[in-house]
Amino acid sequence: MSSAILLINLGTPTEPTPAAVRTYLKEFLSDPYVVEIPRLPWWIILNCFILPKRGKESAARYAAVWTKEGSPLRFHTEKQMKLVRGYLGERKRTDVMVDYAMRYGEPSIKSQLSVFKEKNVNRVLLLPLYPQYARSSTATAIDAAKAALGNLNFQPQLRTREHFYDAPGYIEALANSVREFRTRSAGRPDKLVMSFHGVPQYTIDRGEPYQQHCLQTGQLLAAALNLAEHEYQICFQSRFGRAKWIQPYTTDVLTELGKQKTSRIDVICPGFVSDCLETLEEIALEGKQIFKEAGGGEFNYIPCLNERHDWLQTLTNLALDALDTPGKS
Repeated sequence: MSSAILLINLGTPTEPTPAAVRTYLKEFLSDPYVVEIPRLPWWIILNCFILPKRGKESAARYAAVWTKEGSPLRFHTEKQMKLVRGYLGERKRTDVMVDYAMRYGEPSIKSQLSVFKEKNVNRVLLLPLYPQYARSSTATAIDAAKAALGNLNFQPQLRTREHFYDAPGYIEALANSVREFRTRSAGRPDKLVMSFHGVPQYTIDRGEPYQQHCLQTGQLLAAALNLAEHEYQICFQSRFGRAKWIQPYTTDVLTELGKQKTSRIDVICPGFVSDCLETLEEIALEGKQIFKEAGGGEFNYIPCLNERHDWLQTLTNLALDALDTPGKS
């Protein structure tokens, strides 16, 4: 039996230009899982107000983190895919293909699934690279893949892995990244700030488990590092629009820690497995500025798991477990 693993991440513009960013944002913000506003008024708001303004602003932000390899999110995701292929090869799992796709942009989910169809794959695992489950990330990726399978008339046995927020190997990889950073920087911070992507409060009010998943990840990481309650802070970033989002907001936390003249903070983003705009620009650059302008001292950003060996061994284990276990999700 031929099997395949599809790693799915959010997506990225093809280049840091206003035109490319507008194309990406239009697809992203047109997803009803992301913005739950009636379609007609939202179409007018998006196309007449948001895209003309945010295209140029967001392009400048992307340009600040763009590298010679291109988009950080894309090249980290591609490297993760290649390394998982290597780990599968070491385990003699030549029956399993691995590829990656982006929910928005390229390579598209449909294009990657069509390759699996051409290769006569008869079992597919969908593995969104989001540790914590949310409708606006995990659910939209899985549902888009199911729709693509229908459009392709491709009906393999389907497996999904919808979260891994409490997987021991994931928590240990996060803890190891913090330990190793402390060794390199010769010391401990006054506070470890754990910043997760935010979601609107109404999604939590209707029963979505995302916030609880984030809190559990943070608490497990704190326990692995033997942190007392006053030594860490869980918060939420990337608020968009006027609606109330889950709190505390990362910007408010950084401002308050700065006002308290905190000597050193280290910031980690456990909800992202690859560095991207939200970590490299919003936290490492903008967050640092907010903290220092408020009166804070040393600010350190701890990189995402990216190509860490312990993390990718864990990802390989998670994928094989879900792929080989009927009904696993």
